[in-house]
Amino acid sequence: MSEQSKNGINRRRFIAGSAAASGTLMLGGIAPAFARGDSKRPGTPYGVASGDVTQGEAMLWSSSDAPAQMWVDISYHQDFRKHITLQGPNALAETGFSSKLAINDLAPGQKVFYRVRYQSLEDWQSWGEPVVGSFNTPPAVASNIRFLWSGDTAGQGWGINEEWGGMRIYETMRQTAPDFFIHCGDTIYADGPLKEKVTLKNGEVWKNIVTPEKAKVAETLQEFRGNFAYNLMDKNVRAFNNEVPMIVQWDDHETVNNWYPAEVLNDERYQNEQSVALLSARARRAFFEMNPIRSSAADPQRIYRKFHYGPLLDVFAIDMRSYRADNGANNQTESSADTAFFGSKQILWLKQQLLASKATWKVIASDMPIGMIVYDDWKTKSTFENMANGDGQPKGRELEMVELLRFIKQNKIENVVWLTADVHYTAAHYYDPNKAQFQDFEPFHEFVSGPLHAGTFGPNDMDNTFGPQVLFSKHPEGGQINLPPSAGLQFFGQVDIDGESEEMKVTLKDLVGSSLYTKTLTPKKSA
Repeated sequence: MSEQSKNGINRRRFIAGSAAASGTLMLGGIAPAFARGDSKRPGTPYGVASGDVTQGEAMLWSSSDAPAQMWVDISYHQDFRKHITLQGPNALAETGFSSKLAINDLAPGQKVFYRVRYQSLEDWQSWGEPVVGSFNTPPAVASNIRFLWSGDTAGQGWGINEEWGGMRIYETMRQTAPDFFIHCGDTIYADGPLKEKVTLKNGEVWKNIVTPEKAKVAETLQEFRGNFAYNLMDKNVRAFNNEVPMIVQWDDHETVNNWYPAEVLNDERYQNEQSVALLSARARRAFFEMNPIRSSAADPQRIYRKFHYGPLLDVFAIDMRSYRADNGANNQTESSADTAFFGSKQILWLKQQLLASKATWKVIASDMPIGMIVYDDWKTKSTFENMANGDGQPKGRELEMVELLRFIKQNKIENVVWLTADVHYTAAHYYDPNKAQFQDFEPFHEFVSGPLHAGTFGPNDMDNTFGPQVLFSKHPEGGQINLPPSAGLQFFGQVDIDGESEEMKVTLKDLVGSSLYTKTLTPKKSA
């Protein structure tokens, strides 16, 4: 029997994958006829999104506003003249009415169009309006690749101000037509309630849309879900998600500022729950429900994962939050459970994946920077949130980085680049062993971006342990802090890999898409 269906589509390239995405595959036209009801017609208030696109695979996401059955049409044609229809999971209150569909065996180097529609579970004859999205699949051969990264959305009191144009940087990013986007964390600010009005220093008034879930800190599962839903209320975010698949990470504000698993809060804003372990469990569930992220069958709660994007690029999205020890003085001289940051299991995974990678470029997408000092207690500067702990020989959490960097050097793993966010300004760093206290590593670059739509801060102090040299930085002047998005200091990074030369060009950009700094990296080729 031919693999080609009567619609001209390769059946094997459209197979629903995983339990969360299992469903019925049908040829276009066999699905129940599209009909409209009135009273029970499900809506799709937050649009659609795609993510975790890797060789042959992708995850599709959407949500209804009522109990409904998810159906997805998939095609390589924008007009869907040839397509197949997949039955996805039900959207129920138990998942915040969200639903995800994993698709596998996609053809390489193609633009895939998908159309999501919901069929009411209360009135089987009633259908919602279809919503269309698209994404590019990774190439099978060396080809041009463009992707973006940044972090920090709706933080420090700056929410959706429709009079200003909403979260405008998402529209700026959409216009660059990237193949995918890495959100490096702080995808929401569950600990950052919004006020309806904020008076700026110049006397102007910033006006936020405020929902019940954004009027207080998130404690319940529904409140965490509501934080993710809030960002999707923005038209710029929805338009971006329609066209750009994402790789999403998390950091602290998905739960609460600077959290670690064993923490118990002493914060009067949290009236119902002080256990960070319980808060982060609810946050993690909402994170998986409200994003197009694929779960690991072996470890469903794991956020770190790898993406193969053709012969020129592998992306390793890591998690510096879930496995860390308590934030403290960070000054231990020997490795122990108290110095965990990545955690031993993740470090082993990252080593194995880097060693196995045949891609020209190995990009480590990190939710926190390496050599920039981030204090847990900014008043006393005695406890640390990040691995950097001040000048000198490696101590505390830096010991895990020593292990990783030494492994990369010993195994001659070439062309490793770090991309990160977190600190709310943009910068380019070169880590030079000749200027470092610890020198047993190969030099590498780290590029920092953000915020996307949050307060701007910086610059941070640098730690000389691994010899970071600041090549460029853009941040508020004169000690100003928490500048609003309207100040213009919102940032994202753009990476262009040339399919012929294999060079990687990294450009740091601002709110309106102006290029602030560009660095072109030439790949090293092993003999």
